[in-house]
Amino acid sequence: MEKIIEIEIFRQKYKIRIKGDEDEAYVNLLASYVDQKMHEVAVKSKSSDTLKIAVLAALNIADDYYVAKRQLEEFSYRLSHLEKEIGEVENFLGQFGRTYDSSVDKST
Repeated sequence: MEKIIEIEIFRQKYKIRIKGDEDEAYVNLLASYVDQKMHEVAVKSKSSDTLKIAVLAALNIADDYYVAKRQLEEFSYRLSHLEKEIGEVENFLGQFGRTYDSSVDKST
């Protein structure tokens, strides 16, 4: 099922079609984010050229995306490294017939 909703970005209204499995609230959240970025750029650049504002906002959004992607990759690398270290510790403990159960609460 498709649905047409109206969003507003930078004082312009757009009708967009969303598929049944897409969340209308999520699409509105995205539109709000783009609108916010465009208003931030407009204030900083003091430009009234909507196309220029849209392109600069798109660059800012792309920067946000790549910063988040880089952080996720870094966290993923760190997690992988920690999992490897845990495996090494478990192997070491296994040599002595011991195991480590991370589900046991040691604080009690």
